[in-house]
Formats: sequence, C-alpha cells, structure tokens
Amino acid sequence: MMHKLAYGAVLSLTLGLASSVSSMNDHALQAAVARAPQEPEALLVNSLLEISRNRLDMAMVEIDNAIKANPNFRLAHLIKGDLLLAHTRPINTIGDVPNAPPQRIMELREEAKARLQRRSQNQPLDYIPKYLLQMHPGQHYAIVVDVSLSTLYLYQNLNGEPRYVTDYYISSGKNGAVKLKEGDQRTPLGVYFVTADLPKSQLSDFYGVGAYPISYPNEWDRQHGRNGHGIWLHGTPSDTYSRPPHSSNGCVVLTNQDLTTLGKTLQIGLTPVIITEHVEWVSHETWRAQRNALASQIENWRRDWENRDTEAYLHFYAKNFNANGQTLAQWANQKRRVNGTKAWIKIDISNVSMFLYPGYVNLAVVNFDQDYSSSNLSTRMKKRQYWINENNHWKIIYEGAA
Repeated sequence: MMHKLAYGAVLSLTLGLASSVSSMNDHALQAAVARAPQEPEALLVNSLLEISRNRLDMAMVEIDNAIKANPNFRLAHLIKGDLLLAHTRPINTIGDVPNAPPQRIMELREEAKARLQRRSQNQPLDYIPKYLLQMHPGQHYAIVVDVSLSTLYLYQNLNGEPRYVTDYYISSGKNGAVKLKEGDQRTPLGVYFVTADLPKSQLSDFYGVGAYPISYPNEWDRQHGRNGHGIWLHGTPSDTYSRPPHSSNGCVVLTNQDLTTLGKTLQIGLTPVIITEHVEWVSHETWRAQRNALASQIENWRRDWENRDTEAYLHFYAKNFNANGQTLAQWANQKRRVNGTKAWIKIDISNVSMFLYPGYVNLAVVNFDQDYSSSNLSTRMKKRQYWINENNHWKIIYEGAA
C-alpha cells in the first residue's frame, strides 16, 4: 500500500492533479467525461483521477479500457506500466522505467498534463468564442483552435448562431505559436480557411489518414512579412494514436480517428479555421452586439458607395489602408475618378461572414459575394476586407479579392 500511496502522490504532484481536480466539482467532472465515456482520453483521465485518489485497482480497469479502445495509445501504456510497478516498488516519477528515453518520457508527461487540463477547463456552455461573429448560410461549421489548451473546438452554424458540437485534443508547433517565417516550427495565429482535401493515397504514412491544408499565409500575414507554407490539419502515423502537445513543425495534428470524424464537416474553401493562443469567450448578448455593430458599418459602406457619395464612402477607409501596395491616397484618387464617370451604381452583397482576428482587440476579417453594376460596367466577385476599430469606428484597412 505504501507504494500505491507514493505513486498517487507523485502523479498528483507531477501533473498538478490536486489543483486541477479542486477546480472542478464532482458534477462538472462527471459532465466533462460523460460526453464520450468510452473514448481513450476520457478513460485515461478517469484513470489518472483514480490514481490521485489512491484507487489503483479502479485506475487499472480504466487504463486497460483505454488501451483496448486504441492499442497504440502510448501514454496509456506508460501509465499502465507505472501502475504495475507501483505494486512492487516505490515510483519516483511518471514513467519510472530504467534506461527509458528521457525526451520521450517528458513528452508523454506533457501529454498527460494537456489531456487533464483539457478536461478540467471545459468551455463555458453559455458562452461562445468571440471570433465567430457571423458565418454565412453556406458555411456549416467553424473550427477554433486553442494552442495553449491543445484543443480544437468544432462549432455548427445553427440558424446564424455558432453552437458547440465537440472538441478534440491536438498537437501544435514544437516552438509554440505565432509563426513568423519558414522553418520556425511554430503554429500561425489568425483566421484561415480549409483550401484542399489531401487523401491518404497522396501522402506518406507520417500524415495518417489524410490532410487539410489551410490558407497560411493570408493577406494579413503577408503584409506583416510572415512567410512559410504547408500548414495543415492532419493525422498521425499508423502506429501512433496521438502525439505530444507540442511536437509538430507548425501543423495542427489530430488522432486519425478524430480527423476522420472532423473531415466529414469540412468544406473546401469555406470552413474557417481560427487559431489562437487562448480562446476568449463572450456571452451571446455581447456577441450579438459586436456582430450588429460591424454589420451596420458594412451596410453603411455599401449604401454610401451605391449612392455615389464618394467622400462619405472614403470615410470608411483607415489612414493606413493598403491593398496590394495601393495607399489610401491612391485608392481615393482612383475611386473619385471612377465614380465620377457613373450615372448610377447598384451594389448587392451576399453571403457575408465576419470573424474577429485572434491576438487583436479590434481587427475583423469580412468576406462576401459582391454584385456590382453601374451605367457602364457590371462585375461579380468574392471580396475580402480587413476592418479595424479606430476610436469606436470600424474602418477598412485592407480590401481585395478573396
């Protein structure tokens, strides 16, 4: 029994179990694992909690079930090995195996911490990520990635409101977030979109069951000198259930099972992937007010353009506006010249989506379909704008084709 108690204390201290568990009451803890009680992660977390309570027999049942659910779950095998050793000798640390690779053991400890933290810090059910201001009707789902929690949240567009569906454990860049350049092994932060579906047949086993590239670098990244390429959502090798929380070259990595399930919701060119270091949550009331404020400004911009009130229209552009090298002064001169040739203008915009940009208090990405007609020209295009809030007024800082 002394060995068992010692291992429970060691594990609690190493993983911060005591503080994690104390932050959740029993009801909240049960709700956290009730969503998917037979998934490997839920079984693993239950086992860790049973160890912290010195109930090693129950812990062994849970960890055996986790391994049965996925035999390649290496972290589960590590915990089971410790449980077996705890019956014979004192355990000084997680993965107390002679001659074990120290780097690999450290990574598995970090995965245990990350998985426990995910379960102890669930999203507030009455709040939503502030970034999802508006999805247009054709966008069925949105993804929000919290790098600090190693978590990918999936939200459904339900009658115009984002509704939580589920969340998944993920791995991200070895060197953290805020990607700046090629090869820095960091995960980018920003608003991106799924651009392709790469099947397993086109990839090496390293990427698992498939991959979904995203649109890094976007316009904002390029304007700020960020470069690199090949940021994907992808799976794991066939002999691996999951990877440590910070182990990719910048990609967002899911288990093969989770990627397969997630892939059924992804729409090429449509599904937004918002990556942030820490998700900021807002109430539905705050979300609605922020959405309406920006939507109102977009409508005012459209109306002034359609009314050929060029000076009022130009008032919606920020002083440091830049579009493909064109400054505000150059843009204004062009618009005054072009609008002066029109007898009338008609502007219709549809399929409007609006996403707040992570890492900024006052930046939003707006996409829409624009149908422009005038006395001497008609065009249709998909447009993207970046709006910035200056002194409580939303203004356009970038505009171009999407």
